[in-house]
Amino acid sequence: MTQTRLGSLYEALINVVIGFGINYAANFVILPLYGFHITAGQNFTMGLLYTGISIARSYVIRRYFNARLHAAAQRLAQLTGEKNG
Repeated sequence: MTQTRLGSLYEALINVVIGFGINYAANFVILPLYGFHITAGQNFTMGLLYTGISIARSYVIRRYFNARLHAAAQRLAQLTGEKNG
């Protein structure tokens, strides 16, 4: 059974929301080590931009591999059907 497009989107969203929280906290620790000091608002805005990019990336990758897996399963079913037929 393949994952639906909506299911792929939900999975990507949950993954990215968790990543957003980790990124938000990490920015306050990592960026000052390199001389960058940002406000909470700047951190949040930057996180939103990267979150949008990440959601799109996760969704596209998931759909690509889901389609490849589905196509491979169909080929295998055809080969199995030809051998049994």
